Amino acid sequence: MNRIFFSLAIICSAFQAGAQTVISPEDIQIKTAILAAPSDKQAAAKVYGYASDGAFKVLRNGTNDFVCIADDPTKDGINVSCYHADLEPFMERGRVLTKEGKNQKEIFDIREKEVKSKKLLMPKQPATLYSFSGSAENYDSKTGELKDGYMRYVVYIPFATSESTGLPLKPDMPGMPWIMDPGTHRAHIMINPAKK
Repeated sequence: MNRIFFSLAIICSAFQAGAQTVISPEDIQIKTAILAAPSDKQAAAKVYGYASDGAFKVLRNGTNDFVCIADDPTKDGINVSCYHADLEPFMERGRVLTKEGKNQKEIFDIREKEVKSKKLLMPKQPATLYSFSGSAENYDSKTGELKDGYMRYVVYIPFATSESTGLPLKPDMPGMPWIMDPGTHRAHIMINPAKK
C-alpha cells in the first residue's frame, strides 16, 4: 500500500514539474487587456503583460493617458484592468513591493507613509481604474475575446471620507457607489454593477 502511495506521489510530482503556464502571444494579451478601457482609450493605451518566460514587461507603449494590465496567466479566470496614467506611480510602487515579497498590509502601510511624506505622489484629482473579469470557459485564447465579462469601476480620491463625499461605507444595493479605505491615501469610490 505504501508503495502505491509513493508511486502516486512521484507521478503527481512529475506532472506538476512538467506543467507549465501558457503565455498568450503579445497581440492577444494586448487585445484582451484593452477590453477594460473605455472604447475611445483602447487604441493608444500603454499595455503591460508577460514575456514568454513569464517576466512582466511593457508590451506596447502608449500615446494617451491610459495604462492597461494584461491577464496574469498564473491565476484562475481572466482579469484585466486599465487606469488613468496619473495612477502609475502608485501602481508601480505596489508592483515593486509585491515583488519584494511584502504582504497586502505591508504594501498599504508603506504606500500610506510614502504618500503622506510626499515621496509617492497620488493624483490631485479623481482618477479611475476599470477592471474587467470573467471565467476561463468564456475566454477565447485565439481571439482574445471574453464573453459575459464583468466590469467594475474604482475612482481614487485620496484621503476622502464618507463625510466629505456623502458616500456610504457600504452599498445598500447592487451598483450603488460607496467609499472604501476612507481617510487614507487609497480612498476610492467602488462601483460594482448588479450582475446578470
